[in-house]
Amino acid sequence: MDLLIKQARLEDDAELVDIAISEGKITAVAPIIEESAAKTIEAKGKVVIPGLIESHIHLDKALIADREPNNSGTLQEAIQVTAKLKPTFTEEDIYDRAKRALEMLIVHGTTAVRTHAEFDPAQGFTGFDTIMRIKEEYRDLIDIQVVAFPQEGIFKAPGTDKMMIEAMEKGADVVGGIPYNDAPANEHIDLIFEIAKRFDKDIDLHQDFADEADDTSIVYLCEKTIAEGYQGRVSVGHLTALHAMEPDQLAEVIDLMVKAQINVMPLPATDLHLGARNDAYNVRRAVTPIRKLRDAGVNICLGSNNIRNAFTPYGNGDLIQIAMLAVPVAHLGGADDLPTVLPMITTNTAKALNIKDYGIAVGNRADLILLDTQRKADVLIDIPERLMVIKNGRITVEVKKEVMIHR
Repeated sequence: MDLLIKQARLEDDAELVDIAISEGKITAVAPIIEESAAKTIEAKGKVVIPGLIESHIHLDKALIADREPNNSGTLQEAIQVTAKLKPTFTEEDIYDRAKRALEMLIVHGTTAVRTHAEFDPAQGFTGFDTIMRIKEEYRDLIDIQVVAFPQEGIFKAPGTDKMMIEAMEKGADVVGGIPYNDAPANEHIDLIFEIAKRFDKDIDLHQDFADEADDTSIVYLCEKTIAEGYQGRVSVGHLTALHAMEPDQLAEVIDLMVKAQINVMPLPATDLHLGARNDAYNVRRAVTPIRKLRDAGVNICLGSNNIRNAFTPYGNGDLIQIAMLAVPVAHLGGADDLPTVLPMITTNTAKALNIKDYGIAVGNRADLILLDTQRKADVLIDIPERLMVIKNGRITVEVKKEVMIHR
């Protein structure tokens, strides 16, 4: 075999196991594996989990916070600042920033990512083409799904409809959209489904990103999803407007979302930063109701959204930090709740992104992380060092640390 991980902890209430890896696949998981390997890793009871999966990020807009500040911290100014900066983005600039952001994800144990890549008639395909290039260059380190994303809307920016088709023909993996930033929103959704069905691709929308719930299109999206037979193939990011819905209305919407099998990507770092900026007192969290959605059976996947730009002026690519942020935000710190959070950056996201052969089981791809903690229950609260990242059975990141305390 190529790799043998000795005495790893997969679950806190189970015995330690050895994990055998050959030709990029997990070939055995057992208490003791006697066969030799080209390389043996002594886990010594430390936790091994599947590679983390980033469900929603914008690599082409990363690392620009120092160029133009968003002084008000509002969504409106974030959009304005970014629109002002975009004409200055060159291919070389986007390439450099996206690579740096992607490598932040990789060293923190992310082995798959879905990134939204923008284009519009004014800027062309510079950003989109650059992200597609990076996808190929980094294929041995991380799997990248590229979403064709019309940030400026489709009908509001004439010519974008044709660019959507061209983006799919260029190889985009997912059809993106932003109904709340276009008019009319329902027709925007209709067009997205038309394109998705034409290319047989999944859909991922920036959905109802607002502090109030008086102008949403989530109900129409759910009804359209069911009518088109797209259950389980539609994901939405943000969806913050749901936090402002009255309980009875919210219950009806969530029930419809369950029927449509909508995947939801809350983005707590961004949504907390931008949301409820006009609240004078008793300031709301302005994050989609993660707990209620989870309890109803909606598939929840946490994401970073942005790293150090006008929408999110911080971040280091660590999904475990994002998950830990969601714990107090969504009241998920209880003994029964905490174990449901790690799946929001692992198995839940694999389901939403339709990633096959995921997880620590014989026959699956060997995408694994060795963590510097002895208990799986402590993964979120420790935010442990990623001691080793394995992608397709190959060690891609290795951290050797030495801590000395001088008295």
